[in-house]
Amino acid sequence: MGAVATRIPPHKGKDEPRRLGDDVREQLMAEMPLTERRLDLAGISTAVLEGGDGPPIVLLHGPGEYAAKWIRVVPDLVSARRVIAPDLPGHGISEVPEGSLAADRVLEWLDELIERTCSAPPVLVGQILGGAIAARFASDHGDRLSRLVLVDTLGLAPFHPAPEFGLALTEFITDPTEDTHDRLWLRCAFDLDRMRDRMGDSWNWIKAYNLDRARTPSLHATQQSLMKQFGMPAIPAAELARIAVPTTLIWGRHDLATRLPVAEAANARYGWPLHVIENAADDPPMEQPEAFVKALSAALASS
Repeated sequence: MGAVATRIPPHKGKDEPRRLGDDVREQLMAEMPLTERRLDLAGISTAVLEGGDGPPIVLLHGPGEYAAKWIRVVPDLVSARRVIAPDLPGHGISEVPEGSLAADRVLEWLDELIERTCSAPPVLVGQILGGAIAARFASDHGDRLSRLVLVDTLGLAPFHPAPEFGLALTEFITDPTEDTHDRLWLRCAFDLDRMRDRMGDSWNWIKAYNLDRARTPSLHATQQSLMKQFGMPAIPAAELARIAVPTTLIWGRHDLATRLPVAEAANARYGWPLHVIENAADDPPMEQPEAFVKALSAALASS
């Protein structure tokens, strides 16, 4: 699919052997019509994927993920837009040596990302943890954006997942094995078998990189600090009410992490349009890419 990406040199000493994770990331990148570069943003060395021409759209992924997780929707998006997809701090290969980050620095990181990569105010799409960061940013920096799209986002309510999701998540974080990974994804996807069949080899690369990153201790402190500050608590209602930029919600009907009534309540309270994706749990871009792109296109076309 598209051009083979330019690859960032992996973090290693001159004589250090190549890691499996580097090979897996390279394989994922080869399937995406994007190139990769590294930017210093708020003092954080950040991997950024970019491609396409047109109005800019910035994609922020979820916790424990990385920019290549947008693999199933990027080919459609780059046909009409300039796509910018970073590895969040403490995710992918955007490592933060000092570990935890203050919330203000994360928002500064996003502001610098937009300044360095976008020729005009972008559409900002945030999923799960990325959505909570995006919403916090939009509440005070709406003038920097053209639109905000929140996908199965955290931050609209305190994080209280369904018990079976919470258990699977805890087991994977504690012991990231192939079995705990698959048990978690049985809750992240509405129909994991169907999704795996449709993705083919791409799923194998995604799973391998998920495991590689989950087994990388240098990422854990930053991920925990981002979840503690952005993912676990509810953003105050007054802060959400300050979001003036046009905002849309996209939600998987079967999300067990942040269930649909949370999105319905935000729709009623703030008037944000809500698009519900059928046969999807908390990852519509991965599980139902065509329906996700259709909902996103409708959101961007609305006045």
